[in-house]
Amino acid sequence: MTHPEEKLKELGIELPDLTPFHPAVALGVITDANLLYTCGSTPLDKSWKGRVGEVYTTEQGYQAARECAIAQLAIAKAVLGDLGRIKRVVKVLGMVNAAPGFGETPQVIHGVSELYFEVFGEKGVHARSAVGLQALPAEVPVEVETIFEIEPSHTDYSSDADTEHDEI
Repeated sequence: MTHPEEKLKELGIELPDLTPFHPAVALGVITDANLLYTCGSTPLDKSWKGRVGEVYTTEQGYQAARECAIAQLAIAKAVLGDLGRIKRVVKVLGMVNAAPGFGETPQVIHGVSELYFEVFGEKGVHARSAVGLQALPAEVPVEVETIFEIEPSHTDYSSDADTEHDEI
């Protein structure tokens, strides 16, 4: 299988640099030395504001969700140093800022699932929840969290580690 970072290059995707985030929130947490839990990511383009089904179509929400997945990969890369350490994608929580009555949250979160499958192949197949919410922080249309199974490292990235974290 192609290395995940090479696959991203093939897809024309460049992972963004991270910017400072609140110091009390860890960027990612590894438990039992084999799971990376990412904090929630919102679309990379901060001009995304509004509800899917009201301001945005399902297709636009899909693109916003894809941006969230790219942000999740940037977090994983920052914490792990190498996306090749990801053994598989375990679970995705996709939250959609949905207009009343909007029922296409799974189609929006397909933007995340399909990108993970493109990058990781069968290792990108995961369990998933796609929920519609009344609101999300800063009025973004989508927020995503991911749990990755990873190759163990001798470095401790747990929440009580003395490391400084950033968020995109």
